Amino acid sequence: MDPLAPDPTKPIVPKDPVDPSGPAPGTGGSRSIDYVSSFQFGKQSITTTDQTYYAQDLNYQTTDGTEKDGPNFVQVSDLSGTGSGWVLSVKQDKQFHTTSNQELKNAELAFLKGQVVSNVDQTYAPQAEKEIIFQSIGEEKNVVTANENQGIGTWIYRFGQAQGDQAIQLKVPGSSVKYAKEYRTSLTWAIKNVPGNE
Repeated sequence: MDPLAPDPTKPIVPKDPVDPSGPAPGTGGSRSIDYVSSFQFGKQSITTTDQTYYAQDLNYQTTDGTEKDGPNFVQVSDLSGTGSGWVLSVKQDKQFHTTSNQELKNAELAFLKGQVVSNVDQTYAPQAEKEIIFQSIGEEKNVVTANENQGIGTWIYRFGQAQGDQAIQLKVPGSSVKYAKEYRTSLTWAIKNVPGNE
């Protein structure tokens, strides 16, 4: 769905900044993670002062072929028809590192301005964390919670409301040793049942 105008009948084609073959397929099933943006922070100069970098906007094509830029997002669908609810979680698997495993020590990733949107009536909206800071590598964080009779249909958890919202940030201390190489990390997203509603 378009993160600026969510409508499941009008799918978009996101451009993956990491993989030119396009985004990975979703998890499938009646309760699924359909899509997750990849975040790209671009090329930066090496510096010894503290810096904050922001992920580039998502570039995508709408059903009518229009090129747009908008917020990065995660799309979740609950087509189970049970209304039993679900929880979306995420964890940062490793610190940012090069292919030689040189770490960007104490770099801190954060998602800001988080909100859920859909074409479904907002009275069914799940609760979303507005701010997520990855202070502990490997710590799983529940970021969207759909309680009973919430989160039915397809929902977007987006970071920011418009182009250029700077809602995904990476803080890098000046004291961290930096090499003129590409640094990457990975995130693991999961969708699970609400405890007690299995």
